Amino acid sequence: MKLTLLSIGIAIALISGAFILTQKSGTDTETPAIAKNNVTIVDGVQIIEISAKAGYEPRKSTAKAGIPTVLRFDTNGTFDCSASVNIPSMDIRKTLPQTGSTDIAIGSPKEGVFQGTCGMGMYPFEVDFQG
Repeated sequence: MKLTLLSIGIAIALISGAFILTQKSGTDTETPAIAKNNVTIVDGVQIIEISAKAGYEPRKSTAKAGIPTVLRFDTNGTFDCSASVNIPSMDIRKTLPQTGSTDIAIGSPKEGVFQGTCGMGMYPFEVDFQG
């Protein structure tokens, strides 16, 4: 009897812990943070810096529409599929080095949301260009 009650107590504790952890991690992935400090303008060119390793960080950026823009992907020991950038709307596919910085010029985007993914489509990123 004591063993049964102990087993039930342990099961409830494990299920409760899993529920709490799932709820916390779910909110992190559903609403990606908008990083405002990853966008700079240097000599009239807008540079959007994105870290590529096990996905893209930040997943969502906000930038100005209508000015020359460069996506700068920074890698540091990246061996996963985020080392392969795919931007279907611009027919861009680029393999990034395992470590380093790679610039991809995307012209002067119009207002709207610009989307890209890793080579396998598992890790998305987007830039919201605003007027």
